Amino acid sequence: MASPLNHIPGDDLRTYEPTDLDDMSPRQAVDAVAADIRDHRITVDKTGLFNTTRHIGLLCHLAASLAADAEYQLAPNVTDLPPTETLGASAGHLGQAIAHYTQALAPLITLTTTAQDTLQQKLDSLDQHSRLRVHLDDADRALAAARTALEVPRPPAAASAPAPAPPRAPAVRRRA
Repeated sequence: MASPLNHIPGDDLRTYEPTDLDDMSPRQAVDAVAADIRDHRITVDKTGLFNTTRHIGLLCHLAASLAADAEYQLAPNVTDLPPTETLGASAGHLGQAIAHYTQALAPLITLTTTAQDTLQQKLDSLDQHSRLRVHLDDADRALAAARTALEVPRPPAAASAPAPAPPRAPAVRRRA
């Protein structure tokens, strides 16, 4: 959680840091990041730029964590994680969300650094606002798809069958 020294007045919303996310189930972590994104909206100012880069960081951490869980799930006798395919699909959707937030940076930076004083400047910025909105909406849909992928019911746990023995290498005959 943010240090009191870094506290922004009026920003009393709960924020999640990667260390907090590591203690959650995959679905809880996706829900926490989605809530954090909803609570820290992208505005056309320096705060919006900060929030965008923060969202990218959280999504990158979450995608890497799900990908690692998917790889770990391939190990024998792991039962407390969603299936590998589910984790992989969710990580893929998070990758799409990351891509859209990253693409949103260009119009956001343009809007944040370009004067909006005259009517003509405001009219000229409409395309940038539209591009920004499209990327943010697409990112929201990708994050929702990541969450939906994790809602797939798990198959009932079957009795743990022993792993098959590895094939034996043929014996090497030596001449005496």
